[in-house]
Amino acid sequence: MQLLTFSVAGQAYAIASRKVIEVLPLVAARPIPHTPDYVSGVFTYRGQLVPLVDLGRRLGTGPLAERLSTRVIVVEVGAAARPVGLTAENVISICSSDDAEASLSPLDLRDAPFLGQILRIGGRTIQVLDVENILPTEVAGSLHPGPAEAKP
Repeated sequence: MQLLTFSVAGQAYAIASRKVIEVLPLVAARPIPHTPDYVSGVFTYRGQLVPLVDLGRRLGTGPLAERLSTRVIVVEVGAAARPVGLTAENVISICSSDDAEASLSPLDLRDAPFLGQILRIGGRTIQVLDVENILPTEVAGSLHPGPAEAKP
């Protein structure tokens, strides 16, 4: 599996490249009151409002700093392939999980089902994130209403 690697709070992470739609410069998000703190808000992407998740807050390391290297990774989530934006730092490379020198299976963490396998690739320890579980079902449902709910 091909992986897009990036960092959050100095630690290396990756997501499956097949889930990536596009990598953008950091964009401003319109905050949404009463959402979890890791939801920065929504931004407009190709004519639709897309939720923006701060991976620093989601991973529990604190908000990401706004640096020149901070990017938004737009990924597709769910059977409907709905877009979600993920803020990350140093979105730097593609690697293959087939090149892993060692691996650790995902831990079964109820509060963090998005934390996947840990791999050792090219001298770096990288944790793979499962973007399908980056937003809890109830949060994803409210930020991505179904077709009937989206109509005025």
